[in-house]
Parts: sequence; C-alpha cells; structure tokens
Amino acid sequence: METVLAALKALSLLIALIVVYRLWFAPLARLPGPSICAISRLPLMFYEFSGARRSFIHDLHTKYGPIVRVAPDEVSFATREAAKEIYTSGGSGYDKSSFYLLFRNFDTGNIFSTLEKKEHAGIKKEFADRYSKLHVTRPDVAFVIQENVDAFVARATERLGESIDIYDLLHCFALDGITGHLFYPSGLHSQTSPADHKLMEELCYKHGLRRAYFGHYFPAIWRTYNRLIGAAKGPSGSLVHDYVLKTTRTASVGSHTVLDKLRAADARDPTRPPLLSASECMDNLVAGIDTTGDGLCFLMHHLSLPLPSSQRVQAKLHAELREHAGAPLDDLVYLEAVIKEGLRMFGPIPMSLPRLVPAGGRVVDGVSLPGGTIVSCQAYTLHRLDEGVWEDPEEFIPERWLAAEGAAERNQLFFAFAAGGRGCIGKHLAMLEMKLLLRDVYSTYRTRVAPEMTASMEQDDQTISTRPKGQKCLIIFEKLDDV
Repeated sequence: METVLAALKALSLLIALIVVYRLWFAPLARLPGPSICAISRLPLMFYEFSGARRSFIHDLHTKYGPIVRVAPDEVSFATREAAKEIYTSGGSGYDKSSFYLLFRNFDTGNIFSTLEKKEHAGIKKEFADRYSKLHVTRPDVAFVIQENVDAFVARATERLGESIDIYDLLHCFALDGITGHLFYPSGLHSQTSPADHKLMEELCYKHGLRRAYFGHYFPAIWRTYNRLIGAAKGPSGSLVHDYVLKTTRTASVGSHTVLDKLRAADARDPTRPPLLSASECMDNLVAGIDTTGDGLCFLMHHLSLPLPSSQRVQAKLHAELREHAGAPLDDLVYLEAVIKEGLRMFGPIPMSLPRLVPAGGRVVDGVSLPGGTIVSCQAYTLHRLDEGVWEDPEEFIPERWLAAEGAAERNQLFFAFAAGGRGCIGKHLAMLEMKLLLRDVYSTYRTRVAPEMTASMEQDDQTISTRPKGQKCLIIFEKLDDV
C-alpha cells in the first residue's frame, strides 16, 4: 500500500511539474491561448473527434488574435506573413506533420501524404504538368470537362420547375470529371450510369472522421484492430479501390491523361513501389471530388437563396454571361469573382494544414519557435479574421474581388487552394470545371432553393475538407425569360 501511495505521489508531482513547465517555462508559454490548451492536447482532440476543430480554432483566433497556442506543441496563425513563411519559404515551405500519413492509399504513399518537401518535389515532377493551366485548357482535355458539364445541365434541367438534388448530381459531375482527367476514356459516368453512381455514393456519403483521427493518434491500436477484422489484407470490397486498381493496371488511356504520365514514370524507374501510381490516382480522385463537388454545392445553394443579395448576384452573373456570350472564360471577370467569393466563404478545404518547424527553429511572423513545433493556418480564418482586408467578412460580396484597392492583400490571404509548392496541384482543373458549369447554367437558367429543402447546409467538417451536413441540396432550375 505504501508503495502505491508513493507511486501516486511521484506521479502527481510529475504532472504538476509538467503543468508548471508548459504554462510558464516552455518556449511557447508566452503565446496567447487558453491555459488548458497549453497544458494538454486533449481539448483540441475533443474538438477534432467531434468534427468541430475548424470552429474551435476560429473562435480562439477571434478571442486571442492572429497567433494562438492551441496545444502544448502547436500554434495556429492567421496572418499572410505566417502563411508565407510556413507554406512558401524555400518554395515549398516546412515539412508536413505525421497527420498526412492518414492519406496514404493501398499502404503506399503519394504526393499528398509525403512528409518531406524534397521527396515531394521529386514526385510532383512526374506528373504536375498534367494539371497546368496550359494542359487542362487543351481542346482534347477541356472537351472531356465540357462533356460532363453538358451531362449535368441535361440532368438538372430535364424537369424544369421541379426540384433536383444538386449535392448528388454535383458530386457525380466532380467524380466523372476527375476520373476523366485521370483515365480517359476509362473514366466514370456516374451522372448517367447507376453502376458508376454507386462509387460516388461510397465516396461522398461515408462518415470516417473519428476513425481517421483514431488512426492518427493511436496508430498501434488501429493497426491491431485492422488485423483482427481482416482489413489489413487489402481494400477488397471497396468499389472505388477496386476500380482504381483495375484501371491503373489494365485500362487503355489517352496520351493526355495523368495515368499515362504515371505509367511513363513507372517504365523509367522499375524500383518505384508497385502501387504508387494507384495511390496517386486514388489521392487525385478524392481531392477532385471535395474541391469541385462540395465547392459548387455550397456556392449554388447560396446563389439560389431567397435573399435580395443572392438574387442580385445571380442577376449580375446572368447579365455578364449574356453580354459576353462566347467570350473566353478569362474575360468573364464577374464569374471568376463569384467563384473566388464562394471559395472564400464556403471553401471545401477550410481546415488547418499542419507543418513542422524545421530543426534549429524558425521565426514565424515575429514569433521564435523551436524545431518540431506544429504550426498551421486554416483557410476559414485567413478568409475572415482581418477585417481591414475583408470588410463585412460574413457577407457574400463578389465585387470585393474586382476592386483594385487591397487586391494584393486579398490575394495573399486567399488560401482556398493552400499556397506554395505544396498547394493544390489540381486548382486549374477545379477552376475550369467550376467556370464551365456555372457559365452554362447561369447563361440560360436561374436557380432557387426548393420549398421542400429542409436539409442542413451547415459545414460538416471531415479531416481537412467540409461538406453540407444534410448531404442534400434541393434546387429548382427555371429558364430565363429572355433566352
């Protein structure tokens, strides 16, 4: 009994010493933030597991300012100076934290899950040109996107005046778009094929947030659990995994596709992991759905609301598209402003993107940090906190992107596709998809929220992405009177 008491006393003393050190003597002790977050990571973990990390971090910034200690070894920043240092210094910014190992596929890494920026740069060279603006606007590439746009418009308007679920249809559009870019002509056609639609359902209606965080924080337990249930044997049973594996191994694809470029890399280097190309394609596929599908769904819902502001924006968008019919997409400045404002307010990747301060330490926005400190910015807060840059940040105002004054500051804080050499590789493809679809819809139709639409459009956070909580968005399409 005395031994137990002595052990408890020693443990209590150790805990007290840790608390005192973290609160008053640790290198991060001087930074603002809740004392409980300085002592333990448990508060942050609670909000992560409950799907509320984004709002928790934003509320801390609102209370404590642009620099906040959110855990004993983690700091969140919300300034353009910090974003530049963390994500673009040296071209690619700081190395990623182990959090990104969650995004491996088939037990194999990929461009997104790679932690070290030097290794990432080598992988990126293998196929980055397939996502350049020059490449995605090539006629044979843009043709595939336009085919999917035509399919969306046909489905959305086949029964004018009746509601249609654009959450479902837009995620089909995004899935068909990214698989077409990866594998044409072996991409999916989930907008019209019931069999392919099942793959979209598997991707876009699952709930894996808590499993993902459990695997991150307790990897040994998670691996043991997976072995016990047989999951370690492979992804059999997953329609999407089976499709990607089969397609990357045997499908005939066009010379302009991502897979064709990856196969060339495989041929040049026989030592490449056998499932690396499959992992890359799976990563690209998932990312392509999140950005385009969720981003468009949030934006079109907002444009369709029965609000004077939403109706004003729709009317201005109609006017530009009618007055400049046939104009190059880059000349449709209001269309681009609408998309950028949608990505600012409802960005589908609004979460923190963690990085590690390099060995030896660094200074981030005037704050000296030791090596190994986890640092991050989140788009949701960068797009709102500084009201000197974002006047009326909770208002949807596309015109802010057309003003010359403050343009540099706005663009420096625009983080919808992250920043630097490790920013979203598919941003040009996503922007082209969004522009083509919105152009073809709003040049001919108006949209409004269906009266029976009761599903929540609140942002429902996943690990780094977010989607509409109700996973349904009922919209009515009506033809414009003067078309």
